[in-house]
Amino acid sequence: MDYSSTSYGKVLLTSEYFVLKGSLALAIPTKYSQSLKFKSMHSNNLIWDAYDEKKEIWFNTEFELPSLNIVKNENEKSRVLQSILLSAQKLNSEFLNHSQGGKVETKLDFPTNWGLGSSSTLINNISNWANINPYELLWLNFKGSGYDIACAKTKSSILYQLKNNKPVVKEVDFKPVFFENLFFIYLNKKQNSNKQIEFFNKKKSENLKLVDRFSDLTIEFFECKKLIDFQNCIKKHESLLSKHLNIKPIKENLFKDYNGEIKSLGAWGGDFVLAAGPPNTPDYFNKKGFNTVISYNKMFI
Repeated sequence: MDYSSTSYGKVLLTSEYFVLKGSLALAIPTKYSQSLKFKSMHSNNLIWDAYDEKKEIWFNTEFELPSLNIVKNENEKSRVLQSILLSAQKLNSEFLNHSQGGKVETKLDFPTNWGLGSSSTLINNISNWANINPYELLWLNFKGSGYDIACAKTKSSILYQLKNNKPVVKEVDFKPVFFENLFFIYLNKKQNSNKQIEFFNKKKSENLKLVDRFSDLTIEFFECKKLIDFQNCIKKHESLLSKHLNIKPIKENLFKDYNGEIKSLGAWGGDFVLAAGPPNTPDYFNKKGFNTVISYNKMFI
């Protein structure tokens, strides 16, 4: 049976790292997404073509069914995909059985190195296709908190929290009146989220006071009515996490002369940052050599 699914990318605005320990987090699905289309061919093979934002194939492979042995282009990407599909079969034994072969096309509308959720959107699309729980599929393969799966499934901003290792998702309306002062800047390098999570976990960071503090800060961020209050929240959040990780805040490290505040997003040191400042913010970052500057309105649904 033919099938199609689309899932949204994600940005985690608060409680990076500590969302893993139970802190409340504010996250937003992006306009950027990934689609998956399956066309049945009643064969014993599954052909997989992945297209990037330029509509060019950036990855392709082929599997034998139902074993999911790789019969074409075995490499790290195909082995990761194989692991995800095998996990999906464990969760639904009827998925990709004999004679359920065909062709899959996935299409990203954002660069693979942006860190907006090429993995989480894939996990959610495969879960929809296999009719399984996407959080279970995620945690069989990756170490994240699951907020990205929650974003993939909705068009609304969310407050996300792990309670007893189960996701609790509340849809909220988050579009501050000062949204025209918010910009997202790509730092020209991608972080490996799994490696950063391992680094964080080695710090034995189950400090309940910090977990609660980041939860409180998330509510402060959410309730901000003025840009100056939002900037103060950024300063508090960056300072707390900087001390815990023993890493300099991104503003202090790279952008000391910026007339506003800058917050790291997700794994520190890569992907995107959030700048809250004057309308000419894009000019500032362009002059520094950072050419991917996305306004709040263009990033979010």
